[in-house]
Amino acid sequence: MVQFQCPVSFTLEKIGGRWKPLILFNLQKGPLRYGELKRCIPPITEKMLIQHLKELEADGLVERKSLPVVPPHVTYSLTTAGKSLNTILDGMAEWGLAQQNQG
Repeated sequence: MVQFQCPVSFTLEKIGGRWKPLILFNLQKGPLRYGELKRCIPPITEKMLIQHLKELEADGLVERKSLPVVPPHVTYSLTTAGKSLNTILDGMAEWGLAQQNQG
């Protein structure tokens, strides 16, 4: 028997929290190396960034790619499923900007 889960609850399990939306939003620009992504979100700790990148990768929203160069480079990018969230993330950004401008 399949148990029903609220779609909003399911979505929030995958992309909710303080950092995941910011990681996904910054990856909209294209692939980023770890350090570049960290600079886009200065308040995030290294531990939290690593943890959330692993979770987003496990959920199929972010792809980790190792480049065969010396020294080794790793880039992170959105998968097709991750890119499908762009409209939602852009909407959140527009809403936030509108609310900031009202205050």
